[in-house]
Amino acid sequence: GTGRDLLAQLLYGSRISFMVAILTTFTSLTIGFFVGIIGGYFRGRVDGYLGRFTDFLLAFPAFFMIVALSEPMVGRIEQAGIAQGNGARIVFLIIFLSFFGWPGFSRLIRSQVLSLREREFVTAAQAMGASRRRIILKELVPNLWAPVIVVVSLSLPAYIAAEATFSFLGVGVQAPASTFGLVLSDAVGYWREDPAYLLIPSVLLIAIVLSLNLLGDAIRDALDPKAGR
Repeated sequence: GTGRDLLAQLLYGSRISFMVAILTTFTSLTIGFFVGIIGGYFRGRVDGYLGRFTDFLLAFPAFFMIVALSEPMVGRIEQAGIAQGNGARIVFLIIFLSFFGWPGFSRLIRSQVLSLREREFVTAAQAMGASRRRIILKELVPNLWAPVIVVVSLSLPAYIAAEATFSFLGVGVQAPASTFGLVLSDAVGYWREDPAYLLIPSVLLIAIVLSLNLLGDAIRDALDPKAGR
């Protein structure tokens, strides 16, 4: 054996993985939500500028950019005094995953807003003289919860897997801390002598990702008024 408690490693590592996933999802969704609403509602030149910037970010090879910029950016974060060591690496992952993650959210929200903008209740609110702020907050935002829930349910497991991937590659959190990626990376050297050391974390990571997806589907169906009871 390795002399280390696998359960303790996974429990400790899951805190970091979930923290990165939750903060990244919240940050990406917040940026994408506002940009999507602004572009979808105002359309025209505003939507054009935002759309081109979104296309520019979507065209970036995000995976390779994160790998290439990891060391210099972590050093900058440490020099700025924001965080040190693994804390700086966590901050780096959250910032860069959010930076490359919000354009996809923005596109989804924008498409929903473009559809809702032509609906009768929005037209009626405009005819009654409602302000843009009221139309956005009272008419559009309440009708965007379903796609937001779908995005959250898909993003949380995706970011947990992304954090595990980057930590496995040595870009994310490093020892002596523990995450799913670090446990899997360490287990590779022992898979012949102790297959369970590799199998247990892998199965647990799959179970977490699958359960979050199923939970998101269940919440979406429960809140969808068009779903059959």
